[in-house]
Amino acid sequence: MDHDARPTPLHGVPRLSLGALSGLLAGYAAIAVAELVSAAVRPESGPVIAVGGAAIDRTPPAVKDWAIQKFGTDDKLVLQLGILAVLTVLALVVGALATRWRLLGSLGVLAFGVIGAAAATSRPDSSSVSDALPSVVGALVGACLLYWLIGKLGRSGRAATPAAPVTGPGATADDDGDPAPAHPQDEGWDRRGFILTATAAAAASTGAGLAGRALNGSQGQNAVASRKDVVLPAPSSRAAAVPKGAALRVKDISPYMTPNGDFYRVDTALVVPKVDATRWKLRIHGKGVSRERTLSFDDLLKMPLVERNITLTCVSNEVGGPYVGNARWIGVRLADLLEECGVRPPSKGGPADQLVARSVDGMTIGSPVDEVMDGRDALLAVGMNGEPLPFEHGFPVRMLVPGLYGYVSACKWIKDIELTTFDAYDSYWVKRDWAQRAPIKTESRIDTPKPFARPKAGTVMVAGVAWAQHRGIDKVEVRVDDGPWEEARLAAEDTRDTWRQWSYAWQAGKGGHTLTVRATDRTGETQTEKRTRTIPDGASGWHSVVVTVD
Repeated sequence: MDHDARPTPLHGVPRLSLGALSGLLAGYAAIAVAELVSAAVRPESGPVIAVGGAAIDRTPPAVKDWAIQKFGTDDKLVLQLGILAVLTVLALVVGALATRWRLLGSLGVLAFGVIGAAAATSRPDSSSVSDALPSVVGALVGACLLYWLIGKLGRSGRAATPAAPVTGPGATADDDGDPAPAHPQDEGWDRRGFILTATAAAAASTGAGLAGRALNGSQGQNAVASRKDVVLPAPSSRAAAVPKGAALRVKDISPYMTPNGDFYRVDTALVVPKVDATRWKLRIHGKGVSRERTLSFDDLLKMPLVERNITLTCVSNEVGGPYVGNARWIGVRLADLLEECGVRPPSKGGPADQLVARSVDGMTIGSPVDEVMDGRDALLAVGMNGEPLPFEHGFPVRMLVPGLYGYVSACKWIKDIELTTFDAYDSYWVKRDWAQRAPIKTESRIDTPKPFARPKAGTVMVAGVAWAQHRGIDKVEVRVDDGPWEEARLAAEDTRDTWRQWSYAWQAGKGGHTLTVRATDRTGETQTEKRTRTIPDGASGWHSVVVTVD
């Protein structure tokens, strides 16, 4: 039997277990120190955030879309927890291996630092090699700690084998008179030193991590303060009052205006950017821009502001999905601003057909210039539902274009607008197989009854919302099982850029039933039955729910 293959016990604790614990402590120290160092660089340079961002960038669109559908707005939290789980397992393995190959184990920790540094410096929002520092410094600390802790375990000894009686001169024996083992199992094992070092390392790492978290959090305090100081000017063009009857009084239907806290959020930012409005700048440049401009937040607030109710829709919204919401926005008309810069749309001889918006987190979104400047209320928004934009929704400034899916129009935390062409540049999502152009499809959704509900026989109110931004909804129909389509009652229309609520009084008979809805927009186009995936330009198909009437 090969005794070297057995875990060597150290006072009853297997050596491999102590090695794995050492690896876990080294990994913990590396992450904590990296968090602290990132406070001196920027929060996004931390290895977990950097690796997470790189993972998002390299994830196949189908997998990314699945994660959004499966975890919703918690997809980023799930990703970060997954990264930490993988790092934990790897740290345990590296620590165990270090009990046999001490130097190799430390080099393994350094290798993870190199991966983190590469991820940080390759991010679209990285502008300096200093972004590598958190990962590098953290890995160095972790590698040294692992080397030190493994050293406290002493050298790996072999399990003792029976020795022949020693009778010659100089023979030694233990207290029982038996010969001493030739290879003592616990040789060099510094139990007290290991415990003290491990405890001190854990405490110091916790302190470094908490300090880093606090310092990173404090960096957003100026942004928070700047948002509190914002007083939105009265718009020069107010939104018309919501018509009476636009909001139906039906239980469980989506509210006509979506509260900020309930508005969907789908983006790639693992950390919500906290931008100080007093330091924010927007540059407008590129093809056909005869007068480049750099604007501050105060410059925008001094311009004529408009107030509009606009429904936004995410391209990741499955049929019947939740990623659509209606809000009252305040902002500057983007077309007016572009015209001041000398921009003309291609339909009027302009050389640029694509507007590329860049976010502070490196996101790029490409919008068709013709649609931005065709008279619709494309905005650089500064307010949402009567208050400055929430940080999660783009404070201090975001862009939105009615009638286009968010990935080609709704750049949050915007900092740069470049006029170019679709042939010359592919934006973030286009590089990942999504379509360059994506007008919102005509869709409808049943909000009530919920799937698998058990309503009582009799009159059951079926209700929901339908949308076809910038075209408007003309008709909604409901079908029970395979019966005829019946026209639903439409709520009053606010504008063609907002969704419409609808309801249908169903005389429900007992048993299982399938309810299906479809909408027709103002162009006469009826929502297609054909089911398609969200990729490449939005899902399509009829929404249906199955219920059992008691």
